[in-house]
Amino acid sequence: MRTPRTIAVVAHQRKTLGGGLDELRRLLTGRGVEKLIWHEVPKSRKAPKKVRKVVAAGVDLLVVWGGDGMVQRCLDVLAQEKGGNKIPVAIMPAGTGNLFAGNIGIPTDLPEAVDIAFTGDRRRFDLGRLAGEHFAVMAGVGFDGAMIKDADGALKDRLGKLAYVWTGIRHVNGEAPQARIKVDGTDWFEGEASCVLIGNVGTITGGIHAFDDAAPDDGWLDVGVATAQNALQWARALGTMAVTRSDKSPFVRTTRARRIDVTLESKLEYELDGGARSKTKKFTAEVVPGAVQICVPREPNGG
Repeated sequence: MRTPRTIAVVAHQRKTLGGGLDELRRLLTGRGVEKLIWHEVPKSRKAPKKVRKVVAAGVDLLVVWGGDGMVQRCLDVLAQEKGGNKIPVAIMPAGTGNLFAGNIGIPTDLPEAVDIAFTGDRRRFDLGRLAGEHFAVMAGVGFDGAMIKDADGALKDRLGKLAYVWTGIRHVNGEAPQARIKVDGTDWFEGEASCVLIGNVGTITGGIHAFDDAAPDDGWLDVGVATAQNALQWARALGTMAVTRSDKSPFVRTTRARRIDVTLESKLEYELDGGARSKTKKFTAEVVPGAVQICVPREPNGG
């Protein structure tokens, strides 16, 4: 594989990995790159503007430094901008949550992650799309959305995955909302749902392996509904997920679809890849097959 001549970096300033952004710059320039475009942002929501500039510049590689929220913001732009889906992305998993990177085999070792950017395979991955915005890991509403909102910011930075456990305990006895779900136009679920998750990958919030058969390149989204309503039921559901398939739990139902329509009795906040969004009573999630190109570890046979 030839060395990319023009590389762009879009980095979240507050996130750390290895020797930090200074080490990243050294590692990249040590590869004989002709032109390095460098953008740092204080918050992930500031990243899209920089990524649009990167797309317009026609770079050979985009390096994204940050966690799932940062990756989501960047991939969303690439999936929407003309020509954006042709730019390969190298993820430097510097966030608190690096679920997408972990699911596709990107290590939390900076030199290794940089090496994958230059010598790894480039594979196309699906994204989900909800309310015009793309997500790489998952979308959720109910128990999960409430967890994400409370775990956002300083608490998540301090406690990492434990933030989700801590905030989750405070939400498990909340009243479960009524939900109606259609998959590919067919009625699938109606009743009380404490949590509705739509996943593009298998491992989700807090490292829970929720979707046993999910793959981010299979052309499908997985959908799960949890009906657990108290701490004991949630403990049973999570315990089942830990030792066997999640759909073996009496409090969990899962399937797959290309389109999922969710209607709620009352407005609830939803989340995309660890970031809280606005309240809604109704939303539709659809799969966008092969939406982006990501650098991944090379297969043993050369890919």
